[in-house]
Amino acid sequence: MLEKDNSPSLTQKLYRADQVRNNEKAAAESLGIDMYSLMVRAGEAVFHHAVSLLPNSEHYLVLVGAGHNAGDGYIAAVTAAKAGKTVKLCAIEPEREMSGDVARARQAWLDIGGTVTAFSEDLLSKTDIIIDALLGTGIVGVMRPEFAHVIDLVNASNIPVVSVDVPSGLCGDTGESLGRCIQADVTVTFIGIKLGLTTGAGKQSCGKLIFEDLGIGKAFANIARSDATALDIKHFKGLSPRPINSHKGSHGRLLCIGGNKGMSGAIRLTSEAALRSGAGMVKVFAHEDSVVQICAGRPELMVISKGLEDALAWATCIVIGPGLGTDDWAKSIFDTVMEYCQQHAKPIVIDADALNLKAINTTYIALSNCIITPHSGEASRLLNVSIEDVESNRFNYARQCAQRYDATCVLKGAGSIVDNQKHSWVCRHGNPGMATAGMGDVLTGILGALIAQGLNTDMACQFGVSLHAKAGDLVAEHYGQRGLLASDLFETVRVLINE
Repeated sequence: MLEKDNSPSLTQKLYRADQVRNNEKAAAESLGIDMYSLMVRAGEAVFHHAVSLLPNSEHYLVLVGAGHNAGDGYIAAVTAAKAGKTVKLCAIEPEREMSGDVARARQAWLDIGGTVTAFSEDLLSKTDIIIDALLGTGIVGVMRPEFAHVIDLVNASNIPVVSVDVPSGLCGDTGESLGRCIQADVTVTFIGIKLGLTTGAGKQSCGKLIFEDLGIGKAFANIARSDATALDIKHFKGLSPRPINSHKGSHGRLLCIGGNKGMSGAIRLTSEAALRSGAGMVKVFAHEDSVVQICAGRPELMVISKGLEDALAWATCIVIGPGLGTDDWAKSIFDTVMEYCQQHAKPIVIDADALNLKAINTTYIALSNCIITPHSGEASRLLNVSIEDVESNRFNYARQCAQRYDATCVLKGAGSIVDNQKHSWVCRHGNPGMATAGMGDVLTGILGALIAQGLNTDMACQFGVSLHAKAGDLVAEHYGQRGLLASDLFETVRVLINE
């Protein structure tokens, strides 16, 4: 059985932006820290990471708005100037009156001889690095044109950017761009990691994500509720050693269903991934015209095209969808499997074309121990919304998929999300090289194999998603992202699952 660290670290817990705003003051006060001191810590941390990014940069441009993180920007400017850097600070509204801690931070900048000027494009030609403190997590709706103009110029400049807390223009909860969004090289986020920085477009926009708890992280975690948890392969202790007297039947009997005529590749990837992930026996049910192609080169697979009912009874876990198609043969197979699983409580992983058939067939909704693994296009069909809707709030639509189909949902993509209707987990691993044909089929095979070996659906999803994505990262690190094939993961998956 898989073991997992059940005490999440500060960097595993994820929060909505309002949860941070509403609880950071109480957490700081519980430790005798005032909010201005917290602002100073934040600004100093931003400069520290800017130096780490480009240690030899001398010319800093700090861009501020009028909100709380503008105060962090002022402190970062003060810290940079005291370190001997040449610093220009530009505000969208230079003459606007500030109040509270932001006014105090602004005054600290003025007190060392700093000036606050309006932004002009010519400053970019004299800048080595930009600190983005324009907009924080409090922005609602589409931003004003003056902010959008500056963001466009910054993004077009190709100058390295360090964003304060969130890239300006990014929704901290969803990762959606609110009209315009800074494309940062580094984002230094504070107190609690925001949901929107971990998945979808937000994961792209924030660049390298750095977490700073500013010395109050534990106090904050004690009073704020976490909405989700970050998944990292290092947090799993691995599968237990196998008993010496075990045999192939001890490690699960997995039935993989798919492989319509002319579509044998997907189910072949799924079934071999299952073998490489430790399933004891893997049987494939496919169209009769696909049997030879699936068998070729992998004799360990049992491949059949008849006797589906007997195969279903034989299996301890079922996978359906890769290469299934949506023609009459596929619909007949899908109906048979769904009817069987409604009468027999066997775990099932539903993927690919089986999801498309499920989206148009409302007869079969809830199945016990069910995992669904949609990408955003499949999720849009399952929920009858647009792909843009799904990508604009991936956490929300992963939860909707899980609830509507009474399943554990794996919403694939950058920052894949696992949702079991009560809690969400988001994967830290993965890279753009994995956006290639067959990657989802490999993941499905891994999930099926883990369940066949005794893991429950939640744990199989958390570990399987992490294992799959980490394998992709390791292969990409060695060979590069371009040209990464789904089958390239097999050897690395085998290594990781045995660690």
